Amino acid sequence: KGEEVACFLIRNEIWMSTVCTGLLVGTLDVVLDSSARVAPYRILHQTQDSQVYWAVACGSSRKEITKHWEWLENNLLQTLSIFDNEEDITTFVKGKIHGIIAEENKNEQPQSEEDPGKFKEAELKMRKQFGMPEVEKLVNYYSCSYWKGRVPRQGWLYLTVNHLCFYSFLLGKEVTLVIQWVDVTQLEKNATLLFPECIKVSTRDSELYFSMFLNINETFKLMEQLANIAMRQLLDNESFLQDKSLPKPRRPLKNISALKRDLDARAKNECYRATFRLPKDECLDGHTDCTLWTPFNKMHIPGQMFVSNNYICFASRAEEACHLIIPLREVTIVEKADSSSVLPSPLSISTKSKMTFFFANLKDRDFLVQRISDFLQRTPSKKPCGIDREWKWNMADPSSEEVPELPSSSPLAVSPTSALSHRPVSFCAGQVPTASQGLLKLFRRNSEELSGPKGAKEKMKEESWNIHFFEYGRGMCMYRTAKTRELVQKGIPENLRGELWLLFSGAWNEMVTHPGYYANLVEKSMGRYNLATEEIERDLHRSMPEHPAFQNELGIAALRRVLTAYAFRNPTIGYCQAMNIVTSVLLLYCNEEEAFWLLVALCERMLPDYYNTRVVGALVDQGIFEELTREYLPQLSEKMQDLGVISTISLSWFLTLFLSVMPFESAVVIVDCFFYEGIKFILQVSLAILDANMEKLLQCCDEGEAMTILGRYLDNVVNRQSVSPPIPHLHALLTSGDDPPLEIDIFELIKTSYEKFGNLKADDIEQMRFKQRLKVIQSLEDTAKKSVVRAVSGDIGFSMEELEELYVVFKAKYLMSCYWGNNRAAAARRDQSLPYLEQYRIDMEQFKELFISLTPWACGAHTPVLAGRLFRLLDENRDSLINFKEFVTGMSGMYHGDLTEKLKVLYKLHLPPALNPEETESALEATSYFTEDVTTEGNATLLPLPLMACSCLAEEKGTSPQDYRYYLRMWAKEKENKKETIKDLPKMSQEQFIELCKTLYNMFSEDPVEQELYHAIATVASLLLRIGEVGKKFSNRPTRKSEDCKANNTQDPVSEEESPTSEQSQNSAVEQQPQADHEDKTSVDAQPGKTQQENQTLGDGSGEGQGSPLQLLSDDETKDDMSMSSYSMVSTGSLQCEDIADDTVLVGCEGSSAAARYGSTIDTDWSISFEQILASMLTETALVNYFEKKVNILQKIKDQKKVERQFSSSSDYELSSVSG
Repeated sequence: KGEEVACFLIRNEIWMSTVCTGLLVGTLDVVLDSSARVAPYRILHQTQDSQVYWAVACGSSRKEITKHWEWLENNLLQTLSIFDNEEDITTFVKGKIHGIIAEENKNEQPQSEEDPGKFKEAELKMRKQFGMPEVEKLVNYYSCSYWKGRVPRQGWLYLTVNHLCFYSFLLGKEVTLVIQWVDVTQLEKNATLLFPECIKVSTRDSELYFSMFLNINETFKLMEQLANIAMRQLLDNESFLQDKSLPKPRRPLKNISALKRDLDARAKNECYRATFRLPKDECLDGHTDCTLWTPFNKMHIPGQMFVSNNYICFASRAEEACHLIIPLREVTIVEKADSSSVLPSPLSISTKSKMTFFFANLKDRDFLVQRISDFLQRTPSKKPCGIDREWKWNMADPSSEEVPELPSSSPLAVSPTSALSHRPVSFCAGQVPTASQGLLKLFRRNSEELSGPKGAKEKMKEESWNIHFFEYGRGMCMYRTAKTRELVQKGIPENLRGELWLLFSGAWNEMVTHPGYYANLVEKSMGRYNLATEEIERDLHRSMPEHPAFQNELGIAALRRVLTAYAFRNPTIGYCQAMNIVTSVLLLYCNEEEAFWLLVALCERMLPDYYNTRVVGALVDQGIFEELTREYLPQLSEKMQDLGVISTISLSWFLTLFLSVMPFESAVVIVDCFFYEGIKFILQVSLAILDANMEKLLQCCDEGEAMTILGRYLDNVVNRQSVSPPIPHLHALLTSGDDPPLEIDIFELIKTSYEKFGNLKADDIEQMRFKQRLKVIQSLEDTAKKSVVRAVSGDIGFSMEELEELYVVFKAKYLMSCYWGNNRAAAARRDQSLPYLEQYRIDMEQFKELFISLTPWACGAHTPVLAGRLFRLLDENRDSLINFKEFVTGMSGMYHGDLTEKLKVLYKLHLPPALNPEETESALEATSYFTEDVTTEGNATLLPLPLMACSCLAEEKGTSPQDYRYYLRMWAKEKENKKETIKDLPKMSQEQFIELCKTLYNMFSEDPVEQELYHAIATVASLLLRIGEVGKKFSNRPTRKSEDCKANNTQDPVSEEESPTSEQSQNSAVEQQPQADHEDKTSVDAQPGKTQQENQTLGDGSGEGQGSPLQLLSDDETKDDMSMSSYSMVSTGSLQCEDIADDTVLVGCEGSSAAARYGSTIDTDWSISFEQILASMLTETALVNYFEKKVNILQKIKDQKKVERQFSSSSDYELSSVSG
């Protein structure tokens, strides 16, 4: 094969003499190709007299590359002889190799994948390089430099759903980084002299700099998205789920994965929904440039048209020029008008409200019309709930106090009422009253203000809005311009407030598309009780108690229904304080259903994450407020930080939208502007309040003084235009001195806020929210970690540092199960309402993985079995989950304490409940013989005794049930404080003792002094077996059972001499260890002993059933239920380490023949106590030293983190080695 072989070259890139050439080739490969580092062994194809090498195969070891070479010899080299020249050989080889790669990739990837071929190749390399499982999806990868010190390392940055990974191989220096997104605390894009235009990624432990991106903005935006998804996971278990319904691109996109398209679509959807206040499930289909004809100023305004499943929206390029929202449910006609040079490609859209909108300059009008037509066909043709009728009625006579009659189609009008009755409408089938309109109309007291100057001013406002409706339209399809904002700033008339709140917040869209939803929710939720309803009941009478609407059952009942319905709609939030205050104000101006949907808009869209248990959203916006204070009021910012005031004031301001800190008439104007502008307005008003009090605040000496100044200021913000009777606001305590307080007009405050801080942009605030969300959530996680560590540190032997590291590993294991697990059960385990200690819990499989990597008692293939036993021992409530305290309690038992404490843990691992009946079916039955000695730790055994004692005490003394519970509590307290002693431990049966011996043999394997340990445990085991035999003589148990067993025994009788229990005596030998390296056998002295009888089912009511004693074989091996173990007897000191195999067991020097392997059972009368085991162990120095040696758990944690991400990608070889 000389000619053919000459075409190939096996090349060792590391060990060959031309090291510099190999390193240079490797470096260029990394820089120019996405294949991380060059493998140490490669097979290259070279054409003679050419400097070009073609890579054919690569391998990480000589064994691997040899396999490739053998395949080439068998499948390729023989074919090359038919070619005449080397160029044809090269072409054939290249084509053959590319074909094999393509076929392999085709087989490995699902047929439904839309990712391009080059991206699939990069994803496979990423998984191989970083040990990621298949469920870890690559989103995108970028060529960039990682700055290690002052030296840039050129390589590849891989962004996956859960990790940021980087790999570089430069001149022999290898750099590998893997960072979980949940560990990222800060992301920044900046430019400095040292790092030109770079991305800074901060974690708790390090700061990483990446630069030299081709498109740094795209990369940074994607990193922000992925980090934000990780924060959502920490916050509320919302792990990433790919959108499979994403439409395919009209033309193929190069090197853009389906996940990247999905994330881009998500970002656009979020921006689209936030801009136009649309429901959370609305998905943008596309957008295009166009112009909109605005009849109010006779202009064609340039902007963009957005089309989604249920809406057509328009946003002008100039921010305040015009916004338009057209629900498709309102559309009647969509037609293409004649095109002209003045108005090219026009499109006309008509609505049910007789409004027509003209769009022009559309690039792909035909396709757009087709998409709108498709969406219109899917839109249900239901007529809205007749609210237009109510609005027109209000417009005709807005000053009237009569109640308009709702149409019968309204979901609230279940039973009709008279328009003048003012009586509540009966809701659903119950007897609970409800109001069909805002409570303010029902409880408005006669006021002279209505006919005075304030009343005239109110009518002028209403007339201004009516003119605006005439020019700009009314309802959802209204043109929203700078004129609209001006009217909102001047205050919305009371009669229009509910209507406009619904429009500006987008709540109207959700209400009309979910008819009857609220009524059904109320019917389901009323009468049901949980923690949320208890909190609601507690706060009902604290919600605006000074207002007459909430001084009677009508208002209270309406508030109860709205809050309870929302708690059942969104159990994640349930109920949070401050929701009652906001909802009570909503009910003053809206009916119950409208108030409910406004509350939905507030909690789920406009103030995200505000009303959860940790008020994360409010803390995020508080961070933004602090950042804006530093930017706009730098002098005051430093002072406020020193006083710690901002964190105190901002939460109450933001959570209640100033309703709890301002007079009601003034605060409601703030709410008007908030529904139109969003959180931007709340922030700018807060800045204006600090600015107005700057001089006084700078002179403050403490937090209390600053709070007093701000409290007095807010209490005196007045609304001189309000027509409602003034509602008392408690500010007398904050008024000091004889000087009357200075009143501040709310409209002046709003005007000042727009003049000084009106340049805030909604997009900038969203960007700041992301930055602060990272900071807040990671700060909360750190707080949780400290709380948990403090809670468990008193009872655990680990140091605070060790506990913190263990908590990080424990939490990481839980989170990994959320995004790498095969099911979503892990995410469901975390309940945010639980204490921090209970929030993260792991199951047995996760515990086994942690145990294997962290335990100081490595037992080889037996380790998972030991882990399962410890898990069952720790799982006291039997819910198959353990929390962090239970986890570190188990770990501490192995790492800390003296020999006695460690042996106690090991001893318990071989008793029920740790010992599984499946592992040793007779274990539980054996314990039934020692009921007089058993005092388990569980509540089930101990509970009846104190209950009986307390019952007797109650009967004797005639005490009340309260006294009875008192004694129960006292007993529980005493039980908690009582420390378990070694005498409390139950005795161990022979079968359980055999399991203990097996564990010890496995623990000692591969120990530096394993021979000494084997001899020591052989000595101890033999001694203990003798002690157990002697102990049987002093047992008070009847011997009837053993006699029955002996009578049923089928073996030949033998002389009973020297047998303390008159049983058979046989010889025994140690079984040969099944390894090729050891062929010699160790002979064992034959000694008299106890016969191993056949397993029998006894009929004397003792509870002993048929079962198989535990077999000391590999734990993955399964035997038939009727098969028996062999028990080999050895004499003291005769055991050699070469003879210890997984299937070898020490029972004692009075043994039986190995021939009885399949016809033997355990001596159920035999038992041993913990004190006897401990005393025997103390006689062997090797055993004492083994259990008292110190192990550094921090080093084990460090090693565990290195292999953490590879836990689910074990190879077939690894699995077979474990099972074999």
